Amino acid sequence: MIYLLDVSALLALLLRKHQNHGRMLAWQAGKELALCPIVELGFLRVSVLVYKARMDEARKILADFKERKQIRFLPDSISALDGHAAPDAKRSTDWYLANLAQAHGMKWATFDTHSDHPAAEVI
Repeated sequence: MIYLLDVSALLALLLRKHQNHGRMLAWQAGKELALCPIVELGFLRVSVLVYKARMDEARKILADFKERKQIRFLPDSISALDGHAAPDAKRSTDWYLANLAQAHGMKWATFDTHSDHPAAEVI
């Protein structure tokens, strides 16, 4: 199985300061991972705004990770209207990611214990 990470999962995996770093390291062992532009952009945004990284540092962390782990790249190839409708506006991006993963035969890896999307894999 291939797992499309959400932004929180990617942050936890790549940033030692993240509260779920150890948990994410253990979960991802031996798994094939995927990223898409929305997740990459979210990682860059939060790394800079919340974790106070410089943009060049955040980009290097992400690029090195993708190269080292041979992460699958998944284009944002479906419409926001494809797949299951999000239950509310707050979860629209999460459900888009889950729908994207599902459309490509993948699971969507998230820490969101309240996600009831069929493609969700709670870490």
